[in-house]
Amino acid sequence: MRNVRMGIIGLGAEGGLYAGFLADGKVNNMVIGAICDIDPAKKALSAEKYPDVPFYDNYIDMLESGDVDAIVTCVPHYLHPEMGINALQRNIHALVEKPAGVYTKQVKQLNDFAATKPELTFGIFFNQRTNPLYQKLKELIDNGEIGEIRRTNWMITTWWRPQGYYEQSAWRATWDGEGGGVLVNQAPHQLDLLQWICGMPSKVYSNVKYGYQRKIAVEDEVTAMFDYENGATGVFVTCTHDVLGTDRFEILGDKGKIVVDDSKKITIKRLVKPESEMSATMSMQDVMKIFMGQSASEIYNEEVLEFESVWGAQHIAVLDNFAANIIDGTPLIAPGSDGIHGVRLANAIHLSSFLGEKVEIPFDEELYLAELNKKIEEEKSNPVKV
Repeated sequence: MRNVRMGIIGLGAEGGLYAGFLADGKVNNMVIGAICDIDPAKKALSAEKYPDVPFYDNYIDMLESGDVDAIVTCVPHYLHPEMGINALQRNIHALVEKPAGVYTKQVKQLNDFAATKPELTFGIFFNQRTNPLYQKLKELIDNGEIGEIRRTNWMITTWWRPQGYYEQSAWRATWDGEGGGVLVNQAPHQLDLLQWICGMPSKVYSNVKYGYQRKIAVEDEVTAMFDYENGATGVFVTCTHDVLGTDRFEILGDKGKIVVDDSKKITIKRLVKPESEMSATMSMQDVMKIFMGQSASEIYNEEVLEFESVWGAQHIAVLDNFAANIIDGTPLIAPGSDGIHGVRLANAIHLSSFLGEKVEIPFDEELYLAELNKKIEEEKSNPVKV
């Protein structure tokens, strides 16, 4: 296969972005095969921008047209698993947008079916995994640069969204249409990176605010606390009402600390001796020097790494990698089966909030779905967005 013919399902913000990249020849070994959208206005837009590209208003028709080798799902979250399965059933490669779905039960169905089609490429659009900063951070942790993790803290509140953002579409910021708020729309990349780099927590306890500062039914403020199997703890904070925003990720290990600021700079502080050894052997005289800030250079050394992110480069890198896997088997940066991990973490945070108690991972998937359906029914009987 010389070029992968990509079928874009949904010509909205993301679908339009990918169509532009492909039309401009920015993706290696990939072209637009077809475009699908149920909105008649998008048909006119497609005809204007991409007059030679077939357009469909039914994605099944597109899958069965012979015009596409692969699809990307730029649609509401609930539809990702269904569309992925329908593509794979027809021997068409599938690249699902994040999140892989709204709840783990449906994502597991997608993963299980994909496992029966190992000859097909199944990926998820975790473009932050192509970010050199986070690739470097994972390398540092995997190589034990700061030893065993003791604590993770990520405050990511750079998702400011005004009320008008939520009014753009009826499905947005609803339980029935989107399946949640900041956890399923803005923060899935961070939830994926957190578990990709530091591992999946074993227990979650959360304080979640629904419609806290916006007129929506779903969450716009989240504070979650984690326990890990090795005894480490973690905190994850996110929201959509902080116009000033903070993006700071700290990982503390027994041999040092790594701090990521604004997803642009990594500061690595490596202890000369592991903290446990310092605690066991250091004299109180030396301890006083630390308290007085007199011996920092004797305790640790510091390295600062700065990164520049070119807009759009990460998305292009995912598409490049996806095409390469189809053509020559290049390993996927983000296999589709990995999508369930971030969904599981988001579900656990929600479930802890719904129940008002600590939740163990894995949790009861049927219980989560029952609680989600309660939210959907409540929303139908008392809609926040009218």
